[in-house]
Order: sequence, then structure tokens, then C-alpha cells
Amino acid sequence: MSLILYNTLTRRKEAFQPLNPARVTMYVCGPTVYSYAHIGNARPPVVFDVLHRLLKSRYGQVAYARNITDVDDKINAAAKAQGAPITAITDKFADIYRQDMAALGVLPPTAEPHATAHMAEIIAMVERLIASGHAYAAEGHVLFHVPAFAAYGQLSGRNMDDMIAGARVDVAPYKKDPADFVLWKPSSPDLPGWDSPWGRGRPGWHIECSAMIEKVLGPTIDIHGGGNDLIFPHHENEVAQSTCAHNGAPLARFWLHNGFLTMDKEKMSKSLGNVLLVNEILKTAPGEAIRWALLSAHYRQPLDWSDDLIAQSKKTLDRLYLALDQVKHIVAANTGAPAAVITALDDDLNTPIAMAEMAHLVRALNSATTDAEKAKLKAELLATGAMLGVLQQDPATWLKGDVSSSGVDAAEVESLIAQRNAARKARDFKEADRLRDAITALGVVIEDRADGTSWRMAG
Repeated sequence: MSLILYNTLTRRKEAFQPLNPARVTMYVCGPTVYSYAHIGNARPPVVFDVLHRLLKSRYGQVAYARNITDVDDKINAAAKAQGAPITAITDKFADIYRQDMAALGVLPPTAEPHATAHMAEIIAMVERLIASGHAYAAEGHVLFHVPAFAAYGQLSGRNMDDMIAGARVDVAPYKKDPADFVLWKPSSPDLPGWDSPWGRGRPGWHIECSAMIEKVLGPTIDIHGGGNDLIFPHHENEVAQSTCAHNGAPLARFWLHNGFLTMDKEKMSKSLGNVLLVNEILKTAPGEAIRWALLSAHYRQPLDWSDDLIAQSKKTLDRLYLALDQVKHIVAANTGAPAAVITALDDDLNTPIAMAEMAHLVRALNSATTDAEKAKLKAELLATGAMLGVLQQDPATWLKGDVSSSGVDAAEVESLIAQRNAARKARDFKEADRLRDAITALGVVIEDRADGTSWRMAG
């Protein structure tokens, strides 16, 4: 079966074929590093990590770039508020972002371009747009002239009036058209700036991505991804400036966008006080459980975040890991994910169906009677987990949970289990029951098996 992806540009599902099967290219808009990432910010990297894994399994070589926006007015404001150099802010939060995403099982991209490292490319692209008549300089600014690009609005499907209202455009006397957007703007002495033909200044947000894509991946890429909130104006503006800078060549053949994340049915916003930071959630929930929750709805659909969602995700993973722990003595067969899982992911990354298939695999594994059957099912479960980026831990380690944060002394648990086993061997069942109760009181679940007694933290 072909990989089928929903293309925002054409508003339909299409069979994906890369321009060059030996080097599939994908770009996903990364963070603006001035603060911690919230859980809504984590959905795109997790979703496109699954696509990254799927593309690698199909084609081998994937050039995947996820940028770092390290020049921005919000960064400037944060630096001023904290009395710190700009780079102190950007370096700190870029590192935290990488650590948070790694905790969610997100593989590193093959390239991580920084806007500040691509000023020469940004300035060169702006110069080309001016030369071709698609941009103009005015009062230290350079603006893209939207009426010069007839296809503007094709990606978002908006008419010009809606786009002007949606962009909340700045009214400025130097603009030729209200919809024109900034490619370059002047910097005062207290702000970061770079020398350019239009004076000392800094780039607009949109041109950064276009220039980095051109430099790292090429003029036309296979896939461009991001959240729904980026379709307009960011991605619409990227399309306009890149197409015009490349003599009509398209920026991306496929545009993929994930749906919004809400909090108890309400949109996340700082004004409502319902913004949850990934860094904080990781202190109370395993990264894999957060990842499972983020993938539990189809990526194009809204996802409502709640404590119940996290708790259910943790319980589901407990069942998967418990099934694997039961067959830890079985060597997995040399087989990949089952056809039903591949079919689900090939159908526009249908992760909920792939997850349902994992439940079927677990039921089959738990009822399997022969080692050969167990070896095959174990391999299929692990291979599916690898494609979704879960089941990446040792089952026993997962099932014991974060013992340190629970306050439970692992050595004490092991000692109580040893005492209980000795009491059972001596047929002192009253003492064995007392010790079991003592273990249970610690929030620990034990399980007696032929190969010994295992334990884990209660879910």
C-alpha cells in the first residue's frame, strides 16, 4: 500500500512519492526559544516524529530539518525583562526544548538550523525578491508585496479581506498594500541587529524559514509540517516568498498540519491560566505516557488534554509492558510490525488504529501457548512500539516506575520480597501474608511467577 497523506494545499488525501527516494526531505517549524514549551507545542514534534520514523522505514534516508527561531521580539522582551544577554535566553531554552522532546521519545532531526546562523542566506533571498519586483524597501524596512503574487491565499483558502483581518496587519504609511508583510526591519541600538543593504536590522519571522529550508534542504521539499495555527499567516507567507524567490518552483509538495490541543474543552491560553508546560508535566508523568496521550487522537483532529487522558495512557502502557515482561525469557523473532499496523500508519498516520492493533497483539500474546507464537507476537509488538516511539524501556524498569519520586526504597522492597519468599518456602503462610500486606502498603504490586517474584509500583 502507498503512503497516503492529507495535503493541506490540495485539501485531499494523496499518495506520497518523494522527488528523490534516496533523500526524502521534510521540514517542521520548530520553537521560538524564549520560554518553556507547553504541551500544545509538543504535539507537532511528536506527530512528525512518527512520520519521520515511517519515512525512514520506507526510504532509509530522510533529511529532516526542524529549526530554532533564536531572533524574535519575544526573545528580546524576555532578555530585557531578565536583564540577560539574548544568547543566554536562547541557549537555555533551546537546550531545555531538546531535553523535553527527547523525554517524549522524539528523535533528533537530521538538521537543526538556527535563524541567527543564516543571516547571509536571509539577506540574499530578500535581495532576490526585491530584484524580481516582489518586494520593496521603505524607511529601513523591506516588505513583500502581496499583490505581486497572484496565488497568495491558496494554502489557507482565505480571501484577501479575511487574510488582512486574520493577520492583524500593522498599519504603516510605508506599505504599498495593507497585506504586505515584513521581510526585514530596522533594529535600534539596544536590539540585536545585522548589517544589510537596508541598514542594521533583523529579519521578519517568515523569511527565516524560507531561507533555512533553501540552504539545508533545497528549493523544493517533499513535506512541510506544523500546527494548524501556522497555516496563516506563517506558511502562507513562506509559500509566497519562496515561490517568488525560486522562479515559480513550489516550496513544498505536501503540507501537513496537526490539529489544536485544548485543555478540558477550552483553548489553551495564558489569559485563562490553563497552559501546561511539558517540563512540568514530565515531573509527574513518564514521557512515554505523555507521548501516548499526544498520539491517541488522529493528528488532524483536535485533542483534549486532561489528567484522565494521562492516567489512562499510563495504564495502557502498563498493560503493554506487563505483557512484554511476561515473555522476557523469550527471544523475539526477526519480524517487523504487522500489516494492519503499517496499513493504519500508511493511511495518513492513523495512530489510534495502530494503537488499537497493539491491544490486539497484547491479547494474542497473553493467550499464546507456544514459544514460537510468543516470539513472533513479541517481535511484532516491539516493532510497532518502535514505529510509534513507545515501549522503548526495559519492561521491569517501566513497571517499577519512578521509584525515587515515589519515596519507596527499592532495597526495602527487595528485602521484604526475599523474606516473604523464605516464609513461603518454610510454609509459614501467615508471615508470608503479613509481608505481602506490608509490600502492598508501600504502593507496590507483586506477582509470583515460575521464574520468581516481580514487582512494580501500583498504577
